[in-house]
Amino acid sequence: MNVSRTKFVILFLISGFVFLFITTSLLGSTGPRGFPQPPDSVLQTGSESPTAWKRTVSAVILPIKIVLIGPLALPQINFLKEDPPPPFLGIYFIFYWTILASLIHYLLVKLRHA
Repeated sequence: MNVSRTKFVILFLISGFVFLFITTSLLGSTGPRGFPQPPDSVLQTGSESPTAWKRTVSAVILPIKIVLIGPLALPQINFLKEDPPPPFLGIYFIFYWTILASLIHYLLVKLRHA
């Protein structure tokens, strides 16, 4: 299956925004960055937290979120530290994910021909 770079980037962008929206909605994280927040209650001995599944899901998807959203944590990006307007965050994600998708597509094509 041959997929053009443009189609791959568009599918990557759509998948990235859908993944970010679903995980943020499911895990109920606050803030625009979408990183899961630790629950306020601490597990007591012998009691099961109602948000234990959220902690488990957060631990599983955290490496993916670090790659997709990680550069927002860089100290050079000070204007995105507070709560920026949604268009700025969306433009940032489109720019970053386009570069990331192009790099992934290039590496996959290179691996396929090797």
